[in-house]
Amino acid sequence: MARTFTLVTETHHWVEALFDLSLDIGAHVASMHGSRERAVAGVTTGRIGLGETVTWKAWHLGIRFTMTSRILELDRPHRFVDAQIAGPFREFRHEHRFERLGDVTRMTDTITLASPIFAPLVEPLILVPYLRRLIARRNAQLLALLDREATTQ
Repeated sequence: MARTFTLVTETHHWVEALFDLSLDIGAHVASMHGSRERAVAGVTTGRIGLGETVTWKAWHLGIRFTMTSRILELDRPHRFVDAQIAGPFREFRHEHRFERLGDVTRMTDTITLASPIFAPLVEPLILVPYLRRLIARRNAQLLALLDREATTQ
């Protein structure tokens, strides 16, 4: 059985800047420094696009893993979807939505995942809380990168 959770992040940065940064491989690597995540195949630098893949190697929960994701849908600057096509999950899908609401940009991450083992226990007790924290940290790092860019321009 798959689990879905949503995380909402709000910022003053423009939708287009946040959208583009969210597709940037280097920004993703920088935001995941704690897990030593790195791109090893497919698109490994720059911005990934529709239909393209990236293979990641990383350490999460003390386990080294390799996962390949593909960008399945892309509607700049409003939405894109990436999903695991090879890796540790039975299912992993990440929908990214971006919308401007007055002076605020809202980024909504909706993640659906299914564990390959012990799903009724592992998903709600370990994977969902871990991934919620991981995505929150990632989003905070992306906003910090945009803040640094804004101060250097």
